[in-house]
Amino acid sequence: MASPSAVRDAGTSFFAGRIPVWVPLLLGFLTAVGPISTDIYLPAFPAMEQTFHTSAGNVQFTLSIWFVGLAIGQITVGPLSDRFGRRKPMLIGNALYAVASAICAFAPDITTFSIARFVASIGASASLVIPTACVRDMVPDRNAGARMMSQLVMVMGVVPILAPMLGGLVVEFVSWRIIFWASAAYGAICVALILFVLPETLPYDRRVALSPVTLVTRYVTLMRDRAFASHALITAFSTFMSFSYLTAAPFVFVKLFHFSPLHFSMLFGFFAVFMIGASQINGLLVGRIDSAKLLMAAICLSVIGSLLLVAVSLWSAWYAPPAWQPYEVWLVIAAMLLTLAPTGIIFPNAMMGALADHPSLAGAASALAGTLQYVLGAIAGVVVGQFAAVSAIPMAGCMCFGAILMLIMGLLRPHRQNVN
Repeated sequence: MASPSAVRDAGTSFFAGRIPVWVPLLLGFLTAVGPISTDIYLPAFPAMEQTFHTSAGNVQFTLSIWFVGLAIGQITVGPLSDRFGRRKPMLIGNALYAVASAICAFAPDITTFSIARFVASIGASASLVIPTACVRDMVPDRNAGARMMSQLVMVMGVVPILAPMLGGLVVEFVSWRIIFWASAAYGAICVALILFVLPETLPYDRRVALSPVTLVTRYVTLMRDRAFASHALITAFSTFMSFSYLTAAPFVFVKLFHFSPLHFSMLFGFFAVFMIGASQINGLLVGRIDSAKLLMAAICLSVIGSLLLVAVSLWSAWYAPPAWQPYEVWLVIAAMLLTLAPTGIIFPNAMMGALADHPSLAGAASALAGTLQYVLGAIAGVVVGQFAAVSAIPMAGCMCFGAILMLIMGLLRPHRQNVN
């Protein structure tokens, strides 16, 4: 095991050549702190509602609080990583996440839990935004960057496949609080990996000084760039679509379709497998097929799936005879699969499209794109939480809304071939 100083010094030397296989694996593991923290406690929503003697809406609101914290954290930590390097902000962020997750584990009420969850999200935001900037540091070529982002999606997706299954097992047999002790342990492992393994990818001569005026100017400049804004909003509306599913699915499948927490978590893993598979197909096709064409094809598939999901949900709620009910769940699952699986292609291509023209602002650009994602994710959670869990229509409607806006943003992108 290399010492921290040796690792730090090596950071800008070996990246001049071939990037080691373990680097995207490490970055993916660090990035997964966000998805795992979102996904692992979804099967626990009904149990938390009972423990805290609160409403389903209040439990769903903790997910919105998580998204708000991620948005606030990312918009600040990204520029800080441009100034102080990538390692230090991630080290501090993961330590904060670990401590706050431990507080969530023994929270006596929903208010304490929500506050600790918010603090944890501020810390976790560092590992969501900075690894993407690390990719941009190491791989300036857009197609190569999209392939490496696909590797990150694979790694960060494997953990969330296991996370809800573990969460479902915990809820089934022991207390949901164990989930947050496990989250605290994950944060501690991330601290150790950053401290002893992760190289610094941003050389000192590429670090830039910050001031509030400069920061605001950078964000305004980025949003005025059509290529950045359209690609960043594609990722944001993709997140709106996905988080509509994340917020509503535990109640739709557990309460309406009578899945056990374990069976729901297995379904969640089933969807994640296809999203990861799509990301790996993307990695194979990028370079052979223009990434812009791949992006639009994936968006169109999501739109078709979301429209089918709305149709199935409306028919089931308003017109279907009683004999239809046993088939509804399978049609909902099929339509959701067609909607969600293409996000494994959408995210890496849209994110690299947003960052490609801004190498000197990779941290700020990644932070702004991430902030847009989680602001819309928080909005999705609040909107879905306003509806009683009596049908799949609210979930389907919000997912369709996000997919259609993705399509609009895709049509507004600058029409040009990718450049290296």
